[in-house]
Amino acid sequence: MNGLDRAAELIRGASALLVCAGAGMGVDSGLPDFRGDEGFWRAYPPYARLGLSFVELADPVHFREDPELAWGFYGHRLRLYRETKPHQGFRIIQSWGKPVRVFTSNVDGQFQKAGFTEGHVAEVHGSIHHLQCFGHCGQPIWPAGPDVEIDEDTMRAVGQLPSCPGCGGLARPNILMFGDWDWEGERSEDILSEVARWRARQDNLAVIELGAGNAVPTVRRMSELASARTGALIRINPREPEIRHGRGVELPLGALDALTELDKRLTAG
Repeated sequence: MNGLDRAAELIRGASALLVCAGAGMGVDSGLPDFRGDEGFWRAYPPYARLGLSFVELADPVHFREDPELAWGFYGHRLRLYRETKPHQGFRIIQSWGKPVRVFTSNVDGQFQKAGFTEGHVAEVHGSIHHLQCFGHCGQPIWPAGPDVEIDEDTMRAVGQLPSCPGCGGLARPNILMFGDWDWEGERSEDILSEVARWRARQDNLAVIELGAGNAVPTVRRMSELASARTGALIRINPREPEIRHGRGVELPLGALDALTELDKRLTAG
């Protein structure tokens, strides 16, 4: 039995699914791959000219020192994610008819856009579709408003920047950035706790990990933890599919290709 057949058997026999998704899940929807500086600069040539890396831009200090630069980057990403249509793999998972919860490091909101229930998607790094007050005035986290106007040549925001409805000060995305001590994580933590409680109640859980690499191992650690008792882990990753101790199924494929192949086997019975 090959890897795809074994993975299909795990899904078929499971009573519930935990989907653990990293950045690779969005690549098949056309979202940019930020792996390494070169990948980031291919997606955002203006930053290559400035010599700014993803790590340097994804730093909350810019909201204080240069808010137009900060909102140029995050405003562009917000608009991109709003315009992106989730690929067919999202629908395939839903079509299997299993109870599903999601644990993801992605901030793009693609699972919710594809129809997954908001409270069933644990976003460990927050969501670009929600904002918080940069000045911590006490305003609860709120949904992001209209798109931010961006000068595409300079990648800087122009015009009015998002503001806090409580105090009128500057707003920032409710995302955990690099070196970020000001992230307000209550929204994410509430859903993470609920998904953890759900996971603990499952007797026959299969874990499907999609596009989660070693560079930021948060998702891989969760999938290994959640499958530790049964070994029912399906790791889908074209570059880094290896599973420690061989406890699971390694599929060296992209997310959409793997889900499509698994669906063929599951619908064939």
